[in-house]
Amino acid sequence: MIVRLAKIAMTAALAAFAFIVTYDNIVDYGTNYEFVKHVLSMDTTFPGNRLMHRAITDPALWRLAYAAIIAAEGIVFLLLAVAAIAMLLSLRAPSAGFQRAKAWMVAGATMGFMVWFFGFMVVGGEYFAMWQSKTWNGQEAAFRFYMTLLAVLIFVMQKDEELA
Repeated sequence: MIVRLAKIAMTAALAAFAFIVTYDNIVDYGTNYEFVKHVLSMDTTFPGNRLMHRAITDPALWRLAYAAIIAAEGIVFLLLAVAAIAMLLSLRAPSAGFQRAKAWMVAGATMGFMVWFFGFMVVGGEYFAMWQSKTWNGQEAAFRFYMTLLAVLIFVMQKDEELA
């Protein structure tokens, strides 16, 4: 039982994290809008870099990209919250029932991986050369997020024994 409760608690903690990130980006919109603006415009990358043809300098596209990020983070929250609730409702179920409830965790962690690995590392970090910016580089924070998601996902997906 304690292992199942740990899996539920860790999933709920990830959901809380995704909720707070989403909430903060809505309530304190301007702070991370500046981040998105600078990353997409590539204005703090190395001078003369040959990737500047990728830069996006249209404020409407900055807002659209930021809205997509916030929406994706919100979806991560919803999927992980549903996962925690589904697992909690299946707490005393046979192993197969509890295992089925974990599907929401897979969905939430996958979506989170897409946001923080694909979005921040692949698109932001490499495509828009965010790694070149001393000021607007979110790769280290994104790494912490997606590695935590992956670690919890691996733990949660371990097969559970039948309850005594």
